[in-house]
Amino acid sequence: MGPVTSNDALAALRPRLPSPLQEVLDERFARRGVRLLLKRDDLIHPDLIGNKWRKLAPNLAAADGRPILTFGGAYSNHLRATAAAGRLLGVPTIGVVRGHELADRPLNPSLARCAADGMSLHFVDRSTYRRKTDPATLAVLLHAAHAEDAYVVPEGGSNTLAVHGCTALGEELRDHADVVAIACGTGGTLAGLAAGVGPEQRVLGIPVLKGGFLGDEIRTLQKAAFGGPRGDWWLDERFHFGGYARTTPELHAFAKEFEERHGVGVERLYVAKMLYGLFTLVDEGAFAPGTVVAAVLTGAP
Repeated sequence: MGPVTSNDALAALRPRLPSPLQEVLDERFARRGVRLLLKRDDLIHPDLIGNKWRKLAPNLAAADGRPILTFGGAYSNHLRATAAAGRLLGVPTIGVVRGHELADRPLNPSLARCAADGMSLHFVDRSTYRRKTDPATLAVLLHAAHAEDAYVVPEGGSNTLAVHGCTALGEELRDHADVVAIACGTGGTLAGLAAGVGPEQRVLGIPVLKGGFLGDEIRTLQKAAFGGPRGDWWLDERFHFGGYARTTPELHAFAKEFEERHGVGVERLYVAKMLYGLFTLVDEGAFAPGTVVAAVLTGAP
């Protein structure tokens, strides 16, 4: 397949949309009179999983075959998805990676997968990385990567196109749940999801980074995409387990138990934290009896 030039090329990858909605029976929910549904975005496509498809697809179409340059840390799922998209669609990809010191180390499995999929990796120091959205800094990065004509996708893929792409997730969940829960990194998926759900539905975001900044980011994304706030959403900041890519034995044990109970794989950096948060909230009585909760699985193990 040559470079992507339209949505037809993306459709040829045969994404599974709408993604399946699966109920799981768990006594910890049942004893509170609450139902749990899993929105299986992890089954959309084997390489462009979950919210990565929803966020990347409109950007891939907009790139119209140009090289794609984007950003991420050493374990970025977004970098992996972008690299896979480039391989599948014949589009060159460039990843600007946070951490200049990583250039002198063997690639971890995540970055090795990016390289195997043809992504050109450029490592930058953390100070430069923090300034990546500054036009002058971005121009230097594009020049260093020999990619002045590249289509730039922000870290995590969250831009206006991505937010609009994620509204379909909310639309697919209309009339199916009272509360929709999702793990949040950069906030783009929640921004679109909240705009797509029905007026009686609420959206819960579980940030996987600590810092308390995500609410402002989501409001900024919604203003850029829709002109103002959309949907009834809130964040619970308690379940980041130390920050991005941080986990604990307790979280791993929880995820392993869920997998054994329900036969569903649980991605650890996002999905496990979201599910752990939901079970905590159920134990706290946060959801009234009769509530239907849909948990979006945004990634695969």
